Amino acid sequence: MTTSPTTAPAPAPGLRDFYENPAVPVASGAERSLRQARMLARALGPVRPGRQPAVVLDVGCGDGSAAAVAARVLDGHRIVGVDWSQDALRRAARRLPQVVRGELSGGGLPFASGSANAVLFSEVVEHLVDPDGALDELRRVLRPGGHLMLSTPNLAAWYNRALLLGGVQPVFSEVSLRRVHGRPGSQVVGHLRLFTPRALREFVTASGFDVVRMEGAPFHGVPGLLRPLDRLACRLPSLASILLVHARRR
Repeated sequence: MTTSPTTAPAPAPGLRDFYENPAVPVASGAERSLRQARMLARALGPVRPGRQPAVVLDVGCGDGSAAAVAARVLDGHRIVGVDWSQDALRRAARRLPQVVRGELSGGGLPFASGSANAVLFSEVVEHLVDPDGALDELRRVLRPGGHLMLSTPNLAAWYNRALLLGGVQPVFSEVSLRRVHGRPGSQVVGHLRLFTPRALREFVTASGFDVVRMEGAPFHGVPGLLRPLDRLACRLPSLASILLVHARRR
């Protein structure tokens, strides 16, 4: 008796290979970037005569599009794009005056302790194997009282609550690096961690920060007909698509 040969699926890429793939999205929605930048602008204030501009590290800058949006709002402050992906840095260099290769694990970021006034950490924490170590490193490079501006998808977004009631995998969650299973959408972006507002607040606080404010932002992937409702949900961060946290280092 003979059996037909079967073709095994191609092995899934490692996380580093996955994020080095130019086809994997590295840019967040422009509206989220603008809301986060305005939060930071309010925290830093304008650059005044005789005052040094703030040093803002965009850690996990990707292609630099979010930092470029922030630069227009943070006029006069110094923004440095940081990423471990060489391909991302090549793209970010087209938008930012300064980019630096660095990563949160291993030897840590190539900056002295207490050297940054603020850190943008946009849509990064959900991709990390070790988020605790990452926030420890961000806390190290921030000066006391320095600002952490963190954004991440909301597991408890208004539509995810309805999807879970129907037994559907929530948006933003992923069970495979090869393809989407069991939820709406078709893009795989490598999410490993998801937070509710309560979990995110507790996590940031336990990492040595005081949460100043939490706001909501819309998700650019919401279908057009539902976008007005998604923007309305931003008034209640507990229901919003994206969570924006402003915290300060103790």
